Amino acid sequence: MNPRAVWAIYKMEMARAFRTVLQSIVSPVISTSLYFVVFGSAIGSRITEIDGISYGAFIVPGLIMLSLLTQSISNASFAIYFPKFVGSIYELLSAPVSYLEIIIAYVGGAATKSIILGLIILGTASLFVPLTIEHPFWMLSFLVLTAVTFSLFGFIIGIWAKSFEQLQLVPLLIITPLTFLGGSFYSIDMLPGTWRTVTLFNPVLYLVSGFRWSFYGKSDVSIGISLGMTVVFLLICIAIVAWIFRTGYRLRN
Repeated sequence: MNPRAVWAIYKMEMARAFRTVLQSIVSPVISTSLYFVVFGSAIGSRITEIDGISYGAFIVPGLIMLSLLTQSISNASFAIYFPKFVGSIYELLSAPVSYLEIIIAYVGGAATKSIILGLIILGTASLFVPLTIEHPFWMLSFLVLTAVTFSLFGFIIGIWAKSFEQLQLVPLLIITPLTFLGGSFYSIDMLPGTWRTVTLFNPVLYLVSGFRWSFYGKSDVSIGISLGMTVVFLLICIAIVAWIFRTGYRLRN
């Protein structure tokens, strides 16, 4: 392990985030605050409680998870795609840096930015609604695990993408709709039987449900299943990244 190489790449990624703080931090926080205003106030005035939790507080874990997923993918995918786009990726691949060190640096940088953003949004949410966190350890665990997992997923997208349009394709057309349909703003118990069954095939449901359980001790699916599904997706992403570097998929040419 070459800690200097890891730290150099990691520091470069963090510096890029602080240079674009309006885009990286301020914009997502403002967007999430608008969700609180629209959903928490307008819709929350009509839906008083869900599972004994005020609607404004109920949607907080879902909104944090929405930002966490999209920002983790966006940060990691752009971080590895841009060197491909400008051609500097070949300098990195020819340097005395292992594939593991490259992954740790890029994914670590993307995950760190997403975790910081998630904590800022959590602090912002406390200004709008009263919050309780019954299981702070598991809340942080889900936050870190989800950020790392989807940063790896974004890393895969960044390598796969051949254009900026493809870079935005998966987050906009797949991840965001799955998050909205994964119980971020409602409990799946409110759905008809058929749609509830369909929703159980949405992997984002298990992330949102487990994260909400860490706040209020209540979830749509058991915490064990939520944690298990997250770990399975993490292992799948690790296997795909390992295959990419072993075969040189879209890196060598």
